[in-house]
Amino acid sequence: MMRDRERMRIERPWLWLGLVALMAAIFAADTLTNLEIAVAVLYVAVILISVRFDRPVVVVSFGLGSAVLTVLSYLLTQRGAQESGLVNGALSLIAIAATTYLALRIEAAEARVRQAQAELAHMSRVTTMGELTASIAHEVSQPLAGIVASGHAALRWLAATPSDVGEARRALERVVADADRAGEVVGRVRNLVAKSPPSRDRLDMVALIEEVLTLTRSELRRHRLVLRTDLADDLAQPLGDRVQLQQVVLNLVINAAEAMGGLESGPRDLLVGAASDGGRITVSVRDTGVSLTPAAIEQVFEAFHSTKPGGMGMGLAISRSIVEAHGGTIYAAVNHPRGMVFGFTLPVAGATSERQHG
Repeated sequence: MMRDRERMRIERPWLWLGLVALMAAIFAADTLTNLEIAVAVLYVAVILISVRFDRPVVVVSFGLGSAVLTVLSYLLTQRGAQESGLVNGALSLIAIAATTYLALRIEAAEARVRQAQAELAHMSRVTTMGELTASIAHEVSQPLAGIVASGHAALRWLAATPSDVGEARRALERVVADADRAGEVVGRVRNLVAKSPPSRDRLDMVALIEEVLTLTRSELRRHRLVLRTDLADDLAQPLGDRVQLQQVVLNLVINAAEAMGGLESGPRDLLVGAASDGGRITVSVRDTGVSLTPAAIEQVFEAFHSTKPGGMGMGLAISRSIVEAHGGTIYAAVNHPRGMVFGFTLPVAGATSERQHG
């Protein structure tokens, strides 16, 4: 909770300052005008805006602050009829209380929606990782086989007469290196399928993409694809949830691989790129599979719409919700002369959206 409050102070100071300034202006106007004028009712706007923080405690704080300022303004105002001022003050307090209650209900409903979306995204990640079981097993089996081979080699060097400690040491160093490789693969899988709350961290998008490509390497080889990357070195680090954005990249790469897996002829080129234009980062996945029609492109991000036989039609829909929750946009276009381009853009620095709906 403390981390979330600190994040809000750092990332949205303009909203905090704006609401405080608005409350101060309403208080000044309410105090300087006659008691017959119910200026305090304008505090309901402050309470409704405070819902944007996605924190019930913030909504309650602004509601209580508005009520206290309303009472204080009534006590300080010298002009006007006391009876009218008392009635207006009571009505303003009722409006503030009712708005605070409704704002809390709205925030609770949005929280339930975000939770449902997070559950759906987690299920999609687990399903996708299930489809990559063979690829992941291959990635793990390679270093395990290296561990066995290097272990046997170390035993042979130690059993030799005389023992070659230097060669045995080098063989054991290879064992440690292969064990680290296997551990990294398992760690990546565990991070992707872990059920953790959304987070906001500075992200190295190049490292994020490379981790996804490492997990899918065997899958790409199985489809006989030629992978190329064009990842800029000077990408800014956007704020976002690492696992969620890895899920988006993973969905796009897997979709591209499956689109080219059934080709009988022609190139099978997959180009994964990342570039920045200063204000936004663009991640793109280009394939040379089947081009979609304009009508299909319009529907491709809709829930339960799939171009694959037996597909659930949820991967791209979930990807869109994740990207939009990060303040970005996702797109699809025809790749020339053949295939498709799927990608998304993200704002950098403070332009990132605060809400987490993924």
